Amino acid sequence: MTPEQLLTFAYVADAGNISRAGEMLHLSQPAVSGQLRALQDWFGEPLYRRRGHGVVLTSAGERLAEQARLLRQAYGQARAVRDDWRNVASGTLRLGASTTPASYLLPALVAEFRQRYPAVTLHLSDGNTAQIVQRLPLLDMAFIEGEVPAGLPADTQAHAWRHDEVVAVVRADHPLAQGNSATLVQLASYSLVMREPGSGVRRLVEQAFAQSGLAPEVALELAGVEGVKQAVRAGLGVGFVSAMSMRHEDGALKALRIMAPGKRRDRAGAEGGVLEVPQGDKAPQVDEGPQGEKGEPAPQGLTRTLSILLPHASAPARAAALFLELCRREAAAPVA
Repeated sequence: MTPEQLLTFAYVADAGNISRAGEMLHLSQPAVSGQLRALQDWFGEPLYRRRGHGVVLTSAGERLAEQARLLRQAYGQARAVRDDWRNVASGTLRLGASTTPASYLLPALVAEFRQRYPAVTLHLSDGNTAQIVQRLPLLDMAFIEGEVPAGLPADTQAHAWRHDEVVAVVRADHPLAQGNSATLVQLASYSLVMREPGSGVRRLVEQAFAQSGLAPEVALELAGVEGVKQAVRAGLGVGFVSAMSMRHEDGALKALRIMAPGKRRDRAGAEGGVLEVPQGDKAPQVDEGPQGEKGEPAPQGLTRTLSILLPHASAPARAAALFLELCRREAAAPVA
């Protein structure tokens, strides 16, 4: 047995798929399979069985995976100690972010961080929320949308960061564009354009429809915010995006506040993590439309929490701690 075999086994156990684990480790599938066979021969018992396109652990494999994850955590902590010892003057900061924070929040923060610490190399990878959570062991920080999933690595902290509103988007000549908001019943009467499975926006919208007893038709699934907006421009249906993505539109599309029953805000927290909400959190900018009768406030929209996940939290790299401080300070700053 070698440490590399155990580390590889930890990634296979979490990914449930040999090819996917190989991608995370930058190894070929035969290389991963070879390490698994050697580890299994050393252990003397089957550690996993193939199921469909993936693998499922045996009872012996589950027990060994616990120790393999501890080894991976120790490796991460050792690297964090090394990076901290070298100070933040140089090194690498690996960020992963789902679509909304990657596109509309992080670019300005990355630019400011690079200006302050020019010798630190930053790598930013994007994807939907499910993909970013899957890459968490390879990241220094992750930014996700909506509910923080259970079962994160043991040394991970979750910090509530910002609040975001999800809006419906229609063409400017759509019947619903006459108003500034729409009910779920109204939206369900039209064909819908949805993000791909795993998207935080899609999960929130589907939950809202399900809680209202609605099952609308999904006419088209697309990866990415711009793909959804282009489909709406083409007249393929009603889309759903972050309000942030509508700030610089040219008038061809109209954002509508979604009048969901009750106030919806996703839980932000994780087992073994911490929940910290910055004061002065900036509300999403969306046209609230006219007030209700007798000056009643406009209805609450469909909102969710954007969270920061900090793996290796017991000994984070100094660059990661400084970037977290920058993010929280920016979120707490008063709106200009």
